[in-house]
Amino acid sequence: QAVIVSRMVRVFGIGEGAAEEKIRDLTEGANPTAATYAKENEMFVRITAKAATEQEAAALCEPVVREVCARLGEFVYGVDVESLEEVVVHGLQEKGLHLATAESCTGGLVAKRLTDVPGASEVFEMGAVTYSNDVKSMLPAEMLEEYGAVSEPVARAMAEGVRKKAGASLGLGITGLAGPGGGTPEKPVGLVYMALSDGTHTWVRRMDPPGRVKNRTWVRDRAAHYALDMVRRYLAGLPVEGHAV
Repeated sequence: QAVIVSRMVRVFGIGEGAAEEKIRDLTEGANPTAATYAKENEMFVRITAKAATEQEAAALCEPVVREVCARLGEFVYGVDVESLEEVVVHGLQEKGLHLATAESCTGGLVAKRLTDVPGASEVFEMGAVTYSNDVKSMLPAEMLEEYGAVSEPVARAMAEGVRKKAGASLGLGITGLAGPGGGTPEKPVGLVYMALSDGTHTWVRRMDPPGRVKNRTWVRDRAAHYALDMVRRYLAGLPVEGHAV
């Protein structure tokens, strides 16, 4: 005659093991319980309680949810949400901002994930897939010659350029090596640069391959996650990964 209620704390940017260390004592509880689960490129914490009514079970969960969020801090991107892109779309809506993307190695994946969210048309201006060097040659020639297509200056120029082209509040640029070929010791497969520009500042993040690169799809998914998280952090007023220039 009991009711079970579960809450989901979504987390990105910290591994399951490191997160579990921060909330270990909370995972030892009997009612409510808290458990960590790994997903591809992210993780979540599920808090579950049992009580006579739904309201009582929810009340048992609430303090644990708050404590998990407090301990994991800026790595928590939402509670009881579906995805990182949902949080980004809703954040753009709340702030009245618009986003445009210029993607190379991700091949439009960020734009696809954003436009999967209902209401994205209110905040997503345009997505450009600049996949070949011929297209990137719209950038200053000396930039490509000096730094190469996969570089911080090119990611920055892509973000700033697509923001201006679309007349958007924010521009996101991504360039990298998804593989399986094309890597060098200096620029290995899995290296990705991503940039976010708001017209005043441009933040750039370098995503290095974490030892073993699984496959092309994995690199692209991982890059899309990190790029969306840059936007999420900006909207939440958190430090944007990378450095401001």
